[in-house]
Amino acid sequence: MKCRVGKFLAAGILGFSLTLSSFTAWAAPAWTLPESGLKLDDAAKQAHVAAMMESLKHPKGKPAPYEAPDGWSYETYDAGNVTMEKLVNPAAGTDRIIFHLHGGGYILPQDNNHRQMTEKHGILANAREMYLVDYRIAPQHTYPAALEDAVAAYKDLLASGKDASRIIVTGDSAGGNLALALSLYLKENKLPQPAMLILISPWTTLETNLPSRKYNASKDLILGSNNPIMYGEVKNPSYGKGYKAKNPLLSPLNADLSSLPPMLIQVGSYELFFDEGIDLGKKASMQGVDVTMTVYPGMSHDFALLLPELQDSVDSFVEIRDFINWHMK
Repeated sequence: MKCRVGKFLAAGILGFSLTLSSFTAWAAPAWTLPESGLKLDDAAKQAHVAAMMESLKHPKGKPAPYEAPDGWSYETYDAGNVTMEKLVNPAAGTDRIIFHLHGGGYILPQDNNHRQMTEKHGILANAREMYLVDYRIAPQHTYPAALEDAVAAYKDLLASGKDASRIIVTGDSAGGNLALALSLYLKENKLPQPAMLILISPWTTLETNLPSRKYNASKDLILGSNNPIMYGEVKNPSYGKGYKAKNPLLSPLNADLSSLPPMLIQVGSYELFFDEGIDLGKKASMQGVDVTMTVYPGMSHDFALLLPELQDSVDSFVEIRDFINWHMK
């Protein structure tokens, strides 16, 4: 396992509106990876995060309709009973595919921030096609609804002729949990694994006894105690209602991780899920998985989602690009 310490923020698991009021409904040019980002010392970064979170508590107006970048195509379609969203970048130079599972504590739906994050991942991967799974959410739909939808969507890609070895599964927060559960399901059912898993601040266990759930409760400015809706959801997950939290498909940290594909794990040192992210990397490595794990000091949960302007986020994007290029030609 390659462990590196970087200096790296945002959350797909917010109880607030995730669409910034400045988003507009016209097609903008596609995002490009900046050469550098906003560099702040720790105190300034925490103030920056706090100000962003405060602004999300008071959104201005309704979210604008999603518009794909200039020249891209965007469509929604049904894969059986699962709603899928597909982005195509005709300028991409490879047949790589992004398959994104969004965060949101299993209670928040797909949103524009996750669509924009998927755009970024597609650009970093030079992927022509990007798929987003609009899986069913709790409390109306509890386990195994989201996993069933992820499996159905993945199988639909395979049935359409997509090569699993060209699929990059990305998941943030609860989406990271779901990405791991999907990979475990594929292993158990002898189905082809994707090329890799990109796990951003993954929620790896629905159990609540790990130390960082307490010592980072006030430090995690995105998912911690200052966000009572989502903080409460982490402590008492709606998605797992009626099932034991130890279930490996709810808490992949408890699973046999051997034979899973290469995985990149990014965690912030201030986030609630810090310990379980570290433990996932250690366990996967011990069980023979090719793991790259990076800790971003002073960063809260899922940081690059809402704060892409920070140097920490830019560094995380570079790492994702390099990890993909290392493992896929």
